[in-house]
Amino acid sequence: MNSRMKLVAAVAVACTYLAGVLAAAVFIIASGLEGQEQAAMDAVLERRLGAVVMVALFACAFLFLILRAVHEFLVLPPARAAEEAGAMLEEPASRLSIQGSGELQSLLGAVNRLAEQHQARDEEIDARIRAANAAAEADRNRFAVLMSELAQGVIVCNMDGRVLLYNRRARALFAGGAGQGMAALGLGRSIYGIFDRHLIAYALENFDARRSAHRHFVAVTESGRLLRVLVAPIPEAGAAAAAGDEPQAAGGYSGYMTMIEDMTETFDSESTRDQLLQDLTETSRGPVGNLRAAAETLYDYTDMSAEDHQRFLTVVRDEAAGLATRVEAAARTFAAVLKSRWPLEEMLGADLLTAARRRITDRCGLQVSIEDVDAGVWVKVDGFSMLQAMTYFAARLRDEYKIRDIKLRLSRDGAMAHVDLIWSGVFMSTETVMQWELDALTVAGESSPLTVRDIVERNGGEVWFQRDHAAYRAFFRFLLPAISAQDAVVTAAGVALADSRPEFYDFDLFKSEETDLALDDRVLAQLAFTVFDTETTGLEPSAGDEIIQIGAVRIVNRRLLRHEAYEQLIDPQRSLPPASVKIHGITAEMLAGQPPIAQVLPVFRAFVADTVLVAHNAAFDMRFLELKEAATGIRFDRPVLDTFLLSAVLFPNQETHRLEAIAERLGVSVMGRHTAVGDAIVTAEVFLKMLPLLAEKGIRTLGQAREASEKTYHARISY
Repeated sequence: MNSRMKLVAAVAVACTYLAGVLAAAVFIIASGLEGQEQAAMDAVLERRLGAVVMVALFACAFLFLILRAVHEFLVLPPARAAEEAGAMLEEPASRLSIQGSGELQSLLGAVNRLAEQHQARDEEIDARIRAANAAAEADRNRFAVLMSELAQGVIVCNMDGRVLLYNRRARALFAGGAGQGMAALGLGRSIYGIFDRHLIAYALENFDARRSAHRHFVAVTESGRLLRVLVAPIPEAGAAAAAGDEPQAAGGYSGYMTMIEDMTETFDSESTRDQLLQDLTETSRGPVGNLRAAAETLYDYTDMSAEDHQRFLTVVRDEAAGLATRVEAAARTFAAVLKSRWPLEEMLGADLLTAARRRITDRCGLQVSIEDVDAGVWVKVDGFSMLQAMTYFAARLRDEYKIRDIKLRLSRDGAMAHVDLIWSGVFMSTETVMQWELDALTVAGESSPLTVRDIVERNGGEVWFQRDHAAYRAFFRFLLPAISAQDAVVTAAGVALADSRPEFYDFDLFKSEETDLALDDRVLAQLAFTVFDTETTGLEPSAGDEIIQIGAVRIVNRRLLRHEAYEQLIDPQRSLPPASVKIHGITAEMLAGQPPIAQVLPVFRAFVADTVLVAHNAAFDMRFLELKEAATGIRFDRPVLDTFLLSAVLFPNQETHRLEAIAERLGVSVMGRHTAVGDAIVTAEVFLKMLPLLAEKGIRTLGQAREASEKTYHARISY
């Protein structure tokens, strides 16, 4: 019973006591009267009964006011201080509000000073712990960076198939699926949402049967990508792993690792190459036979007539020409296959010129200098092929025009970067330049079926030949796609710093959980949660208001996974009230072209699969989703926890349970309010702070949390 209920009960008891005293007094007086005295008293009571009742009511009201003042001054401040003290255990930086009587204020001030001393000692201990763990943390960071930057996708699971670790490449391989790539792959999710359970089971069974350290299989994704998956076991801690040991029993493994390689392009290019070789072989067999027969005839029959001799020469010429045509076509096809396999990379333009100067000097023996370099230009190119093209042009200039001095220049014009290869004194015809562009590259004994035009087209650019008559110079200009320095820094450096150590792993998930228990009997700390929020056109879902944005984040093993977030704007297909725009800042222009709710809900339903839903004032958000069930066929039947109701459970004596007030109470920074994903993150951090406070109240399981929430007064609110 909270303090307010105690006040009501105290007033009821006091009024009942007062009424009882009055009734007893009347009874005692009346019992001693007889005859005329009794009649006189009855007459007086009959005439003055209303006044007596009014006096009793005024006495009860006066008694209520006195008890309420006493309650607010002596009872409520200690109760609030007790709740704040419980929150202070979770957030040591918070302090008790100074309130109540002078004696209580002195006590609260002493508690705050004690808390400050305790926090200072804790901070000193934490500093020592951080220093002691610095080396381990550095190793952990290096491991995370290495895993993140691997070219192969890596997923580590426990023996139940729960994902413990994945890297950026694995996330990219499965992007574009349900939940925009994050529903199928995420910490704590099942790998069987990605691969067929039987494929994994086959690989696991063969660890022992084949005495092999790993097994592999081939799988196909929903998007049609062909993946080669290697599965390797992870022994239990302390298990023998020496070479020559007997294969471990199934119980000797704590999990397994999968390394995933995308074979789609390799398979396609190899298939194209094999088909090319087969076609070339089949189509060349006849012409080669004809050439051989004609050559043998010409060799053996030297006395044939001039007409026959000419006919056989014609056969040789035609068959050789046809064979040459087929070989050239095959070479072009093979060059196209090579181009499709080139990676494009972001690099500083000045670095490209520095590499070109070094390569041209080494391969061609020319004097190369760099002039007029725009140091802020970044390009996205295949650096190796571009160096080949520039070196090829330099070699042709040296061999055919005796050029000995080359200059390199870099500038930018709009979205294109200009890389110029400049020389002095000799001009050439446009026909010669076109021929150079179309000839296969051959430099310093290295040859390639590709041409300069192939290379620049693959890099999304162009190549020009220009003359500068005033300076008596000419140059080849390579136009290459430029990117902004800010984007390049984000990609090249920001990713390495901010995303090289993402929350893509949690080895605590190796620990076994009581998964056989009913969901309501599971401990809250062991469950996976999806914390979500919606932005809407208004506050009346039953009156036609619609969702315009959904944002959500996941909590696994008591960790907020910011990298596994979901955010989507939604076209409400109705007008947007100006009053709502002032709250969330989402305009009609931002919603134009966004998917409708019918397309968004299946994706969001996949994102929240197998998790407990959490929201602040969840009844509001869930009502919007329930109203769309009939139209979309999407039902959100997962259990729901409401931080609004949980706050009423933890802090029944507080005046407000707004999200901002709870966040301040628990020491959570509020940022990004009134955006769906911003509110979801704040709600998630508040919920994590609540878990230990709930445990202190004996609320440890999902069922206990739901039951406690339903008993609060605020649970009666409906929309």
